[in-house]
Amino acid sequence: MTQSNTRQIKLGAILEGVGMTPAVWRHPDVPGDASVNINWYIDNARLAEAAKFDFVFIVDSPYITPDSAPHFLNRLEPLTLLSAVAVSTQKIGLVATLTTSYWEPYNVARQFGSLDLISGGRAGWNVVTTGLEGASRNYGREEHFDHSVRYARAGEFVSVVQGLWDSYEDDAFPRDKDTGVFLDKTKQHTLNHKGEFFSVAGPLALTRSPQGQPVIFQAGDSHAGRDLGALIADATFTTGETIEDAKAYYADLKTRATALGRNPDEIIVTPGIDPIIADTDEAAHAIAQSRRQGLDIEKALVQVGRAFNYHDFRQYPLDGPFPDTSGLTLNSYKGHAERIIRIAKDENLSLRQVAQRFGVWQTGFIGSPETVADQLEHWFTERAADGFILRVTTPESFAAFREKVVPILQARGLFRQDYTEKTLRGHLGLPVPENRYTVQRREEDAAVGQGARLVSKALEGQVA
Repeated sequence: MTQSNTRQIKLGAILEGVGMTPAVWRHPDVPGDASVNINWYIDNARLAEAAKFDFVFIVDSPYITPDSAPHFLNRLEPLTLLSAVAVSTQKIGLVATLTTSYWEPYNVARQFGSLDLISGGRAGWNVVTTGLEGASRNYGREEHFDHSVRYARAGEFVSVVQGLWDSYEDDAFPRDKDTGVFLDKTKQHTLNHKGEFFSVAGPLALTRSPQGQPVIFQAGDSHAGRDLGALIADATFTTGETIEDAKAYYADLKTRATALGRNPDEIIVTPGIDPIIADTDEAAHAIAQSRRQGLDIEKALVQVGRAFNYHDFRQYPLDGPFPDTSGLTLNSYKGHAERIIRIAKDENLSLRQVAQRFGVWQTGFIGSPETVADQLEHWFTERAADGFILRVTTPESFAAFREKVVPILQARGLFRQDYTEKTLRGHLGLPVPENRYTVQRREEDAAVGQGARLVSKALEGQVA
């Protein structure tokens, strides 16, 4: 059952250590080792929990170059990290990114299932397929999976993992010391999956957590990515340059989910945001203008190139037109790359303008705490988002959001005053998935009962 019929904003926090932009690590209050300092993660997770955030979120990628963002160059593995955070927090959800392209379903089911039990039902898995082709060489492959194959593989991968998470029905372990019965063997189930990409027998040697299964997040914006999200996701991590873009994505995803027979209200859409908050709107816009003027164009071009498998756009004239990309691979972050190409063409952007627009994380949430709260409410009420994932960068920007914006949302009844649930599904208002074998057993028992009643009625008719 969902926790409430009242729709409220969901909030997550991306813990990104020394940052995904070139400048954050240079801030005097950001530890230079933040991305590998477990105490930094624990401290910020506790701050998010004190502000009643739904979850913290860990991004990841299995491939780097010397030009990768500072946080990616030296960072902790997400599941190991969140296991430490789990025992250092009480309520906040814990979402880790992990690719389906270079892991095996059994390992992933075991690792996320363990985090879910360790945390008491607070785990979430951000399902990605890996955009960068260089990752293949870190896993013994000469070539990256083709885009369409990655998404087909991901769909089957998640299905297998979810099947393994149901290996034990919830009452499979009587643990009766008097009778000596530890396991009810009729409630342990093998999966025996044989599909296009995987063959997995099971069972998984792990019971379910209080939330049944970890929450599935997904972050893909191509047509294949949206189809996958509509099929598997409990929540999606997305971007939206404008409210119009965000509304279009929101409506499209929910329409696709409905077409698959899903309840669209059981998919939470959460764009990433990086608000600029100051005492006044004028001061906030001055900060935004200063950041634009201080942009390192070369580093911004590197970030643009990342969408095209790290193609080097620094070789082209800055004030010339955006280069012809017809010869470049889009077997990377395909949806994002196609969006850059489309907008550059439609708006006749120069390479410099593309770098300024797509080489840094754009934010439309700029102003006083009241103004930013107004903007968040507008996106929420206009069905551009069900919630937001906040980038945790400098301490003062995180504090401004927690201490000034969140109380405004709470006063308006848009965000919780306190936790009412203990699991991530509970926080998000998502139903606990019932064990598939328990459902099957109940349906079989009902069919047997119905059959017995029909036989009994038939015999009564004969006697009469």
